[in-house]
Amino acid sequence: MTGDRSQPARSQPALVQHYGRDRRIVKTDEFSSVFRLRPTYRTSHFVLYTRSNGLTTSRLGVVVAKRMAPRAVTRNMIKRVTRELFRQSVLSAADYIVRLSKPINSRTDPAASSQLKQQLRHELQQLLASSRRPDLPR
Repeated sequence: MTGDRSQPARSQPALVQHYGRDRRIVKTDEFSSVFRLRPTYRTSHFVLYTRSNGLTTSRLGVVVAKRMAPRAVTRNMIKRVTRELFRQSVLSAADYIVRLSKPINSRTDPAASSQLKQQLRHELQQLLASSRRPDLPR
């Protein structure tokens, strides 16, 4: 019978954390204070900067320069994937900045292919997993 609401609907898995404004690095001076430190970890396309923030939650900033990813579609896809992985990760209370450090594609390549998205997702997972290592500065 369609439309029967007597049985509870299948709930989707509970999301680990939200990504509200309090979880974002938005001010220029906040970005600058994290950038002053050395990069914590690198992958082939990304650099991760971390800095202890003295708060109870971790915060994220994402920097994707236009010269590294000329198309807005690509830049937005990188930011969306980064935010989603950050939201699902359990990280120590610190400020994290993910910066694209190597050009992703040119204007002649497809803007956002599934292969590119999968590759970037894998790299970003490695990047965020590295921040959970105990030998990194907190």
